[in-house]
Amino acid sequence: MRLATWNVNSAKQRLPRLLPWLDERQPDVVCLQETKLADDAFLALFSEELAARGYEVAAHGEAQWNGVAILSKAGLEDVVPGLPDGPGFPHQEARAVWATCGGLRIASVYVPNGREPDSDHYAYKLDWLARLRDIVASGDPATTVVLGDINIAPTDADVFDPAAYAGHTHVTEPERSALADLQAIGLHDVVRDRWPTERVFSYWDYRAGMFHKDLGMRIDLVLAGDAVADRVQAAWIDRKARKGKGPSDHAPVMVDLDEAPDGDIGPMVPPPSAPAARPGTAKLPQSKD
Repeated sequence: MRLATWNVNSAKQRLPRLLPWLDERQPDVVCLQETKLADDAFLALFSEELAARGYEVAAHGEAQWNGVAILSKAGLEDVVPGLPDGPGFPHQEARAVWATCGGLRIASVYVPNGREPDSDHYAYKLDWLARLRDIVASGDPATTVVLGDINIAPTDADVFDPAAYAGHTHVTEPERSALADLQAIGLHDVVRDRWPTERVFSYWDYRAGMFHKDLGMRIDLVLAGDAVADRVQAAWIDRKARKGKGPSDHAPVMVDLDEAPDGDIGPMVPPPSAPAARPGTAKLPQSKD
């Protein structure tokens, strides 16, 4: 079984890339984030094309913002939209959808960004993660897989230069602690487990040529329970999908269970050609100094 997660940053805008990508990579279960479409609009745009490819669809969206979906060739049962009893900002947003696919409990999640440390949105992010943890813990974590844009770089190794992120979200201790609490119930970061010392990113800002300079961060994760992690044969970032015309600012994360059709091919495919920047030589485009 091939699992994938991809923040497409507008499903409508990414339609010309998403469908050929499905044909090329042939994932069995795909989790999408930032679809930015209400459910009826998502289904009107995609249902015929996806059905022709053998996918069932569970979508939970809203117009313009947020939105998540699960596409599955491996069955789609017990669908639950949202984060039951979770926090809102001020109301619940379309940031999670759950389904059972091929015997696995799958969650497609788009964790709140947090915006600025100590802001109301930052507190909302931490509350949201705590509720996610409680929901996973209340089920069977061993057969659960949480896939999506977590909006947290787990360690300093997951950003191009820790100093560049000082004072920003995604790297603060409370965020990383909240992620660690989620993993502590038995979820494995399978890409990092597979590639413990490699430089590997899943997101690159559109601005300032960050992708071409390989100045990115790893915030899109596949967190798999024990029974699923034991089946992993390959785990990698499909960097090719971030190249070319009209890409998302995120690349898909791919995990192959039981067998690896493309082999254990590396942490990023294709690998970046840019060398790692020296610490202190590059800044985030949004930095004020």
